[in-house]
Amino acid sequence: MVPNPSMTLPAAPSPARSDANAPTTYVVGHKNPDADAICSAIAYAAYKQARGDRGYIAARCGNSNARIDTILARFRQPLPYYLSDVSPRVRDLMTNSVVSVAETATCAEALELLDRHHVRVLPVTSSRRTGGVVGVVSLAALGGVFIPRVSEPRSMRQVNTSLANITRALNARALHVVGERKIEELYVRLGTMDISSFWSVSIRENIPADQAIVIVGDRHDIQRRSIELGIRALVITSNLEPDDDTIELAKARGVSLIISPHDSATTAWVVRTASTIERVIERNVPTVGADVRIADVRKKFSSGSTHSIPVVADDGALIGIITKTDILKPVSTRLVLVDHNEITQAVPGADEVPIAEIIDHHRLGALNTAQPILFINEPVGSTCTIVADLFRREGLQPSPEIAGIMMSGLISDTLHLNGPTTTSKDAIILAWLSEIAGVNSKELADQIFNSGSVILANPPEKIVRSDYKIYEEEGLRFSVSQVEELGFGNFWQHAKPISAALGELREEERLAFAALLVTDINTQNSLLLVKGDPTFIQRINYSHVEQDEIFDLPGIVSRKKQLIPYLTSLIKEMAADGAFATGRSGAPFKKRK
Repeated sequence: MVPNPSMTLPAAPSPARSDANAPTTYVVGHKNPDADAICSAIAYAAYKQARGDRGYIAARCGNSNARIDTILARFRQPLPYYLSDVSPRVRDLMTNSVVSVAETATCAEALELLDRHHVRVLPVTSSRRTGGVVGVVSLAALGGVFIPRVSEPRSMRQVNTSLANITRALNARALHVVGERKIEELYVRLGTMDISSFWSVSIRENIPADQAIVIVGDRHDIQRRSIELGIRALVITSNLEPDDDTIELAKARGVSLIISPHDSATTAWVVRTASTIERVIERNVPTVGADVRIADVRKKFSSGSTHSIPVVADDGALIGIITKTDILKPVSTRLVLVDHNEITQAVPGADEVPIAEIIDHHRLGALNTAQPILFINEPVGSTCTIVADLFRREGLQPSPEIAGIMMSGLISDTLHLNGPTTTSKDAIILAWLSEIAGVNSKELADQIFNSGSVILANPPEKIVRSDYKIYEEEGLRFSVSQVEELGFGNFWQHAKPISAALGELREEERLAFAALLVTDINTQNSLLLVKGDPTFIQRINYSHVEQDEIFDLPGIVSRKKQLIPYLTSLIKEMAADGAFATGRSGAPFKKRK
């Protein structure tokens, strides 16, 4: 039975709805979630909201099924937000309001940006419409332009720029400029010596007149001699006005004439800063997309001396920058794990983000946290029991819908208080929730357990991954899946393809063995299908049913409390007997001699 079409599920919440001033905290169950994982995530997020805590969002890291859909439709709750991976991404830590510089900019403009924004590196963008990243320019590279190299006096005078750039950098007045936007190689000369020796120095340094920029004060003889020689530009300092004859001579000879507000020494330095950044752009730099994992970016930083990496969109446009400092920032996304406490069962990337809390009723697994956290682990029948008890202890009453959600998770995990994990607290909590929700628990249980056959509704490969968990014991990894049916008829009709799919699952995940527990809700009995090495299967001392890999498990309905302890005891026995064979994928056991 599928949910009534008229009972359409509400739209799933968007994470953007969390409080803007609070970190986003996803409340999420295990992979391949069952009803208790989904219901406890919804209920715990509601509990946090009832307490006044903000930013908590119910989430899931697996697909729904007919039973979950029935529960959510009955109580008008949306399917929790889907998390495929919570690994921190570049977009989570990058600087969005990035300061960049155009590849046509001058060194002076780049230096000003570096100083104003207190950064060490600027992405350099193309002057084309796309604005793609062509490289970066750093403070260190710019410093190299201005550090004197006395062994190369010619290079100390060199600037690669336009007269328009020089005028702009000096905040000067252009009395007459020829070809002001042409980028060219120019050389700076100071007109501070006697005219008899002034130009001989330039000749010795092999500086052509048409590439020379002469910076001079009120030395009219130097001004006129420079113009007569056909220099590229004459820069007169300290806002000194040339006479009309000098201006007319410059126009006649095609010499540009610029008036600087600065003294000669300052003018010479600023002219050098007017060089374009073309020669100091580091072009061989990596870029990353916003969706790249931070773990992968760390590798880029560790493989070289790169301090920052531009972040680009699919079309190459600059959208941010990430630095070595950025990747050390705390991640804003947090997790609350419900209905599990093992990292192997958690959403991918859970080991890379802060785990704030754990609410669970299973055995303790191997999980480390950087800081102390709230960890509630109780030996009760369901996680929903724990969450409901938190409501009750704090004097908070859930809404009828949330009470119904918690009833559903509790009923599903305890088989309506008939499972071996059921405790007296489960019964007390169920009665309390039933009164709030106004729902008869027996009627709700019938609706939940009649909500559809997993075996009939899914292909074999999905059946064996239903409520599927991976465990590790004595260094061996194995999986146990569980489906609950009304009788075993559907299983027997599809036993062979299910068995084949379980074998494929074992190979894909490189497991010691894979098991599927099929539980009959009516009789409280189960069948166990196991795919693995025959040496291990022979250790299982339950009765075979028709096939060597299918066992009859009367009275066994709990994976957590009954089956897992039994399977781990077999593994420990084999370890003690020396029955492990190492180094062989998919064949971890060896026969005893």
